[in-house]
Amino acid sequence: MGNSYRIALAGNPNTGKSTLFNALTGLRQHTGNWAGKTVSLAQGNVQYKDKTFNLIDLPGTYSLFSNSSDEEVARNYIVFEKPDVTVVVLDATSLERNFNLALQVLEMTKNVIICINLIDVAEKQGITINERILTNRLGVPVIKISARNKKGFPMLLDTIDRIVTGAIECEPVQMTYSDDIEKQIKKIEPKVYELVGNQLSTRWVSLRLLDGDEKLLNEINQRFGQRRQHNEYSTVI
Repeated sequence: MGNSYRIALAGNPNTGKSTLFNALTGLRQHTGNWAGKTVSLAQGNVQYKDKTFNLIDLPGTYSLFSNSSDEEVARNYIVFEKPDVTVVVLDATSLERNFNLALQVLEMTKNVIICINLIDVAEKQGITINERILTNRLGVPVIKISARNKKGFPMLLDTIDRIVTGAIECEPVQMTYSDDIEKQIKKIEPKVYELVGNQLSTRWVSLRLLDGDEKLLNEINQRFGQRRQHNEYSTVI
């Protein structure tokens, strides 16, 4: 709305996500429960140039498969509330473990920034990360920061600004699966489109349906006003 944009922060626990949130927002933040859940979300504002970035600190999770309230809240916010940008915070010393969540987010939404935190700790451990190669391979900006030292903040805020203004267009890499799974995705995607239209990634929804995600089915039913019985959904998968 106007010059105000919503920026979601996602990440595994202990990646420094909340440290980043606190450093950026300072005292300009508040907390509250989200969508009837007992999970609290912190929100705060950052002024940049002529814009207000409303940061939402999503619960720290290892995945977004809705196996817990935290995962469900984080996933639903990214998918259904459609933040203008989703910043995925990774631990530079544990990239392999952290990338599981990052790749899930890349399947769910387009405007993503991969924010590699604790870069100062990684460098002390002799870890070198080439963010340019990662940017080329992932199709979205990759930025190295140190949240506790506020290193890399200007680049992060500038990249957010360039995405919301359209100066940067993200093209997330598409994960490919086995031939059998890809065949099933192509088979059910047209039916998924009938349910969600352009509101959600039909490929991502198809994958979740193939995995039998009951909670997502219920959420789609509530959000899109579908009043069909569950056995009708079974015809999709």
